Amino acid sequence: MDVKDAILTRRAYRSLEKAEITDALIEDLIGFLKLAPSCFNNQPWRFIFVKNPDVLLQMQQVTSKGNEWTFRDSMVVAVLSKKENDCVIYDREYYLFDTGMAVAFMILRATELGLIAHPIAGYSPKKTRAVLGIPDDWQVITLVNVGKHSAELNPVMSEKQVADEKTRPERLPNDEIASIDRFDPKLERKKPLQDS
Repeated sequence: MDVKDAILTRRAYRSLEKAEITDALIEDLIGFLKLAPSCFNNQPWRFIFVKNPDVLLQMQQVTSKGNEWTFRDSMVVAVLSKKENDCVIYDREYYLFDTGMAVAFMILRATELGLIAHPIAGYSPKKTRAVLGIPDDWQVITLVNVGKHSAELNPVMSEKQVADEKTRPERLPNDEIASIDRFDPKLERKKPLQDS
């Protein structure tokens, strides 16, 4: 699978079934995510790969309502960073950008390996820190839920989640996300799209 195929194949499915999570798989994902570019090669990202069934059970307590579908995952990857670990540039939070690129590399590699790697925002950073022993000075940027895609719809999903499972959610038109040479008013969005 080439990069184009991985991008086109990648989906944030919520209907998951168990996947075999081995140390070799984790090492493989780490080997690819660390190849992401970063400001001055600072590599500000840190990843905690959670595969122990007891810890996965504890991680169910950190998710927000609507994310019960994550209870079928095989692994959770907690993504951490801190501002001072990267280029500190006035008016920019560059560590978030660099860490996001590493996450994208990991997600595309997982996709290439036939896995679903679904990042979520619906979790408690405070509870995540408590479960995983993360010091308070680390920002928990996202949790990535990993498993195999199941053809059987997860019964805990909302109607919108089921619809998104069946058909890739529509993307914004090109002229609403990009312009050439100058900022175009079409790029302005009053509020973000909401997920349920």
